[in-house]
Amino acid sequence: MHIVITGASAGIGLAAARLFAKKGYQVTALARRLEPLEALSKEFPGLISPFSLDVSNKKAVETTFASLKKPIDVLINNAGAAFGVDLAQSAKIEDFEKCVDINIKGLLYCTHCTLPEMVKRNIGHIINLGSVAGSYPYPGGNVYGATKAFVHQFSLNLLADLLGTAVRVSCIEPGLVGGTEFSEVRFKGDKQRAHSVYEKTKPLTAEDIAETIFFCVNAPAHVNINHLEVMPVMQAFNPLAVYREPS
Repeated sequence: MHIVITGASAGIGLAAARLFAKKGYQVTALARRLEPLEALSKEFPGLISPFSLDVSNKKAVETTFASLKKPIDVLINNAGAAFGVDLAQSAKIEDFEKCVDINIKGLLYCTHCTLPEMVKRNIGHIINLGSVAGSYPYPGGNVYGATKAFVHQFSLNLLADLLGTAVRVSCIEPGLVGGTEFSEVRFKGDKQRAHSVYEKTKPLTAEDIAETIFFCVNAPAHVNINHLEVMPVMQAFNPLAVYREPS
């Protein structure tokens, strides 16, 4: 089985690539940074094929996917990011655009390059990485949460289009995940602020989500897991906010 994973140089993507390779799967690992992928390929000789790719670059995605020699059995659209937690009224439009380019356009480019051949072969599985932020809004989540809501709904609509085929689509929606570069990227390199997000908590790990992905991929062929929301025990939901005028 051939697994293609975007954003495979760190975090969930790296954990998923390592897990599938450990299980003997052929993995094509895609990410902007090639060095971590090359190190991973040395860790699993003959099982990891590394490629440098910016998923927001449509032409590069098309060229890279066209160069793959093996049909894709599973595409894991993992690449994603958030930039800042500013309120929408004070956020930079450039941060909005980068979030849309990676989380939405990148996912669309990779899916569009993969899906026709899966339908033609009548086999395959698209795994999209969403987030609980796509369902539960919070101040500063604005465009990031909206992109993940898109991922959720796009996944369901893919299933509607694929009815009558054997191609499966799953959306995995994690809550708080520690030990990744997500918060460091979000806070634009401020490691102390990123670290504070996880202080005195026991969040999910990248390996937890990799195991969840592996479970979905290895469900019986007639079983489709539409979407799977995963949160650590220490995370829950806040009441709806109510603003009261000062007395």
